[in-house]
Amino acid sequence: MLFDQVNRELELAQRHLEVLKVVIERGPIGILKLAEETGMPTHKVRYSLRVLEQEQLIKPSSHGAIAGDSVKEFLSDFEKDIDELISRTEAVKETGQSL
Repeated sequence: MLFDQVNRELELAQRHLEVLKVVIERGPIGILKLAEETGMPTHKVRYSLRVLEQEQLIKPSSHGAIAGDSVKEFLSDFEKDIDELISRTEAVKETGQSL
């Protein structure tokens, strides 16, 4: 209950990352092929593509989605960002254990 929203956000982030990974590895790639490659419904792929495009992690081309201008920076910061999330999660765990 308390962590439901956090879990939903993590699931969504994981989905976006899966779509981004396929775009980086196999782009240009269209929605139908992305849905097939990821096993996700097209409406979820479409939403992830929209979010990734807003973040400039992908961009559209005439042949499908391709890696965007911010991918290199995102990837270089990824480890640091994940470590910060892990650190915050550990702090929450410690607080919960002290209840």
